Order: sequence, then C-alpha cells, then structure tokens
Amino acid sequence: MNREQKREMVASLQDVFSNTGVVVVAHYSGLTVADMTDLRVKIKQEGGQVKVAKNRLAKLALQGKDQEGISDLFSGPTLIAYSDDPVSAPKIAVEFAKKNEKLVILGGAMGAEIMDVNAIKTLASLPSLDELRGKMVGLLQAPATKIARVTAEPASLLARVTAAYGASE
Repeated sequence: MNREQKREMVASLQDVFSNTGVVVVAHYSGLTVADMTDLRVKIKQEGGQVKVAKNRLAKLALQGKDQEGISDLFSGPTLIAYSDDPVSAPKIAVEFAKKNEKLVILGGAMGAEIMDVNAIKTLASLPSLDELRGKMVGLLQAPATKIARVTAEPASLLARVTAAYGASE
C-alpha cells in the first residue's frame, strides 16, 4: 500500500467508526477464503459489512474517536464486522463463531460504549430491529381484531336467535 491508499483506508475506517451502529472486532486466523466469503455474504444480507483491518491503520483511525478504547483489540489477524442496526452484525458474527471456532470474537463498540465479548454475545441474543417492528405491528393489530370481533358478535348472535326463532315456527 502506498501513502495515498493508507490515507484512504484510514478515512474509510474513521467513517465506519463514526457512522455505524455497532462494530465487532474478531480474529480470523485460519479461516478459509470460502469461510470468509460466507461470513461476508451473511452479514451483507443483514445490511452490514466485514473488513479486514490493518491494525496500525485501525489504531490511527480510532485516535480521538469515542471508540478509542477498542484499539487494544487490534493485534494479530483482525477483522471488523459492522452494521447500522446494533444487533445484525453481532448476531451473525456470534452465530458464525459458534459454528467455526477459527473466528474469535474479541469485543467491539456501540457508539461510545466499549463492549467485551460477553456484551457482544448479549447484544446478539436480542431481537433485530425488523423482528421488533413485526412484534409491534402484531401487538397493534391484535386489539383492533378483538374490538371488531366483540362489536360484530352481538349482531351475529341476534341473527342466530332470529333464525332459530324463525325456524321453530
């Protein structure tokens, strides 16, 4: 990499650290190209990205940022997984790490909050933004259907009584 490419990489990483909802840092030593591609595809499907981070450049990008506390995690073969949704990247990374022990979650950051491995795993266990939206819609629709059923019930009861009365005569 020449100096210009390094500047572009630092600027790109600064943008990632400043503008994403969550960043997960992990070691990927021993992952095959197919495994890495699989991880990238899974995270991209959820709206996130994976980047292999040059440690020195990542540390430079973190200087002066709220997430500067995670700079200690950047040693060895390191990647970052990030997404705007605070649950997507951790969820996919943790699921992938369970299936492939060569991906080791080190920690991460959500905004200014520095997170250890346990915090990342806890975040991964939460429902995603889309799942929460689905639950909210279901909760909002349930009372409406109950109200419609209750208001329609007396009319149908009256119709059944009238029909039964008419049939008996």
